[in-house]
Amino acid sequence: MKASRGGEAYARIYSVVRRVPRGRVVTYGAVARLAGVPRGARQVGYALHALAEADRDVPWQRVINAKGEVSPRGEADWASLQRSMLIAEGVVFDQKGRVDLTIYGWSDALVNEV
Repeated sequence: MKASRGGEAYARIYSVVRRVPRGRVVTYGAVARLAGVPRGARQVGYALHALAEADRDVPWQRVINAKGEVSPRGEADWASLQRSMLIAEGVVFDQKGRVDLTIYGWSDALVNEV
C-alpha cells in the first residue's frame, strides 16, 4: 500500500475499507468517520480513486454513497463494474439502483453513524 500517496489519512481509510466484509457495503461518510477524517467523505473517494494495482486487498467496491447508490465516476464502466462486483458478493439492488443499507450496511459502521 502506498500510504505516502495520501499520507496517514489514506492509510487509515484503506484500513477501514479492508474490514468491510464480503456482501456488505459502507458509505463514504461512515468510512471517513471510522478513519478519523471527519467530514471527509470526498477524501475517501479520492483515496479509493488513488488505489494502485498493489492495493488489490482494499475492497473499494464495497463503498457506496449515503443514498445506497454506486457513485458515478469519470471512467465510463466503473459504476457497472462496481455494481457487478457487489451483485457477485450477494448485494441486492432495488429497481432504483439502490442498496438497502439496513440490510447490507456494515454493522460496525452503522453503530458509529448514530
